[in-house]
Amino acid sequence: MQPMIALQDLTLAYDRHPAVHHLSGAFAKGSLTAVIGPNGAGKSSLLQALAGLKKPAEGKMLFDGIARHDVSYLPQYQAIDETFPISVLDVIQMGHWHRVGPFRAINKALHQQSHAALSSVGLDGFADRAFGSLSVGQRQRVLFARLMVADSRLILLDEPFTAIDTRTTKDLLRLVERWHGEGRTIIAVLHDFEQVRRHFPQALLMARELVAWGATPTVLTSENLLAARAMSEAWDVDADICRGAA
Repeated sequence: MQPMIALQDLTLAYDRHPAVHHLSGAFAKGSLTAVIGPNGAGKSSLLQALAGLKKPAEGKMLFDGIARHDVSYLPQYQAIDETFPISVLDVIQMGHWHRVGPFRAINKALHQQSHAALSSVGLDGFADRAFGSLSVGQRQRVLFARLMVADSRLILLDEPFTAIDTRTTKDLLRLVERWHGEGRTIIAVLHDFEQVRRHFPQALLMARELVAWGATPTVLTSENLLAARAMSEAWDVDADICRGAA
């Protein structure tokens, strides 16, 4: 399959300490990939880089015909400020930003799309509720509705099912599978290996460096998981990145 994103010797760092080290590989167009690995393995850093929020220290990320508005990124739940005074509908309307910009109003058609997305995630009647008043699961449904109206070709999800109830997880997984069926490319950081096995055909196992990447059954082997654990136990948190990296 043709790659949508190719990584060439990618290194990401914080204050010259490595978060991702010499990662090479490709995400195919229309693929559904789980990014897995130990805590501190660089999974979230990778998604931030793919979202354009973090620059490589070394190496390259090559995108095949992807414009900025074709990328939607959902960060970890803890990164979202639920205290900001905004309504549920306004959160969803943010998904239209690339169409309307800062000065044009949301027209009737886009307004209807927002309400339809809210209905699709099971929150009819919640449009005027304060976002911060919702439960964790309800907030995540709203954020998935925002992804729906953004209509992006590349969707990046960082631990999207953490701290939410089983029913919400099942509903949102069905939505992810629907997006995949529509030909979108989806990359999600996950921790539940059984969930990965059941719902994600491709997997990237990393421990700052690449451990395995490919079809999920060939990646989630006991040998690979033991290798990832051993690599994480050997990390030097004070190590510098390679000489010459910015």
